[in-house]
Amino acid sequence: MAERQPYPSDLSDEAWELIRPVITSWKGQHRSVSGHEGRYEMREIVNAILYQARVGCQWRYLPHDFPPYTAVYYYFGKWRDDGTDQVIHDLLRWQVREGRGRSEDPSAIVMDTQTVHVSVNAPKETTGLDPGKKSRGRKRGIATDVLGLLIAVIVVAASVHDNAVGIALLDRVAADNPSVTKGWVDAGFKNAVIDHGAALCIDIEVVQRDPGSKGFTPAPKRWIAEQTFGTLMLHRRLARDYETLPASSASMILWSMTDVMTRRLTGATTPTWRGPPSVGTRAPDAPPHA
Repeated sequence: MAERQPYPSDLSDEAWELIRPVITSWKGQHRSVSGHEGRYEMREIVNAILYQARVGCQWRYLPHDFPPYTAVYYYFGKWRDDGTDQVIHDLLRWQVREGRGRSEDPSAIVMDTQTVHVSVNAPKETTGLDPGKKSRGRKRGIATDVLGLLIAVIVVAASVHDNAVGIALLDRVAADNPSVTKGWVDAGFKNAVIDHGAALCIDIEVVQRDPGSKGFTPAPKRWIAEQTFGTLMLHRRLARDYETLPASSASMILWSMTDVMTRRLTGATTPTWRGPPSVGTRAPDAPPHA
């Protein structure tokens, strides 16, 4: 870290301390046969993952001052498959909730879906056509708490009905957060989701938009999940689904929210796409906020 100039996506010392215990524990349990701990700093591996989430580049296009992309992807895949990314994310979510005067475990959720286009490397069997939005790609389903923090996330083909997405989300919520007893959804979720929620002791309420409203009017409760999708879009890797595996897509969403929460916990400012560039960095023919 000391040998290169920092990127805006890098973890600060304070942010690294929030997740270092989990990574250190994981590393201690995954020593090589020879006992060698590896040549790359784990903090730099995480920095590289967060850089890619922010910038949206291909793995091979990671800057050379990071560890090799093969090493970064190795750890990304390992943490995706064994749930370490989820452990880090949930630990931070508990801290954010406690910092806002909430209990660690939520009692209510908001569910929503988002259909996005995919890149050419996505296997055909993992994509589909969303008949409602007339869009081909994948569908992201999220359940958030009332603070907009992720409680559950799944990624499926866009052709999968919102009912199936909602049922799968409810199953995950009930398994990992039995404290949840209330949920809000939009009209895309039908009676099957309401009935499934009732079977899990979760009261699901469909929130309708006011038919008399004009222009953009946030729907009660539903806006929370919609805002979460908007926040995640600050990470360009999520502007389209670039991952080959849906599981990688879900993992990248977790890492992006991890980035959001570390900044909230440390009081850091989150750079936006439209933030003014530093003095002297704008090309002569570029618009003021390019």
